[in-house]
Amino acid sequence: MFAHTHPYEPFLFEEATRWIVGTLPPPRFTQGLLREGDVDFCYGSRDGQLWPILDRIFGLELAYESSPRAVEQRKSFLRKRKIGICDVVARADREKIDASDQGMKNIRLRDLLGLLRKYPGVEQLLFTGGSSKNGPEYLFRRHLRENGVRMLRISHRVPRIHQFQIPAADGSPRLITTVSLTAPSGSANRAVGGLPEYKTRKANDPNYTVMDFREEQYRRFF
Repeated sequence: MFAHTHPYEPFLFEEATRWIVGTLPPPRFTQGLLREGDVDFCYGSRDGQLWPILDRIFGLELAYESSPRAVEQRKSFLRKRKIGICDVVARADREKIDASDQGMKNIRLRDLLGLLRKYPGVEQLLFTGGSSKNGPEYLFRRHLRENGVRMLRISHRVPRIHQFQIPAADGSPRLITTVSLTAPSGSANRAVGGLPEYKTRKANDPNYTVMDFREEQYRRFF
């Protein structure tokens, strides 16, 4: 059994108004076995698409390499846009050493509600995936249930939007919105291809791609 622990602490700061919330990076990041093109930071896998999507949207000209420069580029962007990163999984066990969410067992969650109370400026959580088993929305829902908090649906269309309330420091209700983005992974391409919205756009424009779809979706929330 492989103990898959999260290799990075949450990237949090007082000014952040949004957090990106995922699960775990590929096991090689825990093992310290980065490949050429990986970046030693959250969502740094060379196979992931989060940073390429944001690169396309904002023209960041990011480096895709294991270097301090590449890490600082990403941190600088996040600070400028007031975006933190706080993945929901602290650790999990795996029988097979891969990056699938469904392969995680004995999952230990981070206390996101406790962290949200420490950072009262956060108004939105951006899940890098939906409600499929062990996805970030799925696990966050579990976290809320364990703490007696309800999540209310605002929109069921992709990307799904929900809201929940926790007490603010003065006792008044604090409303937080969650957005379940299409996962920025190659494995999610098939799911994107099956979406009615994508099929319509593809029928009207044969050159339209899943990357174009993700870029349009992410642009709305970043």
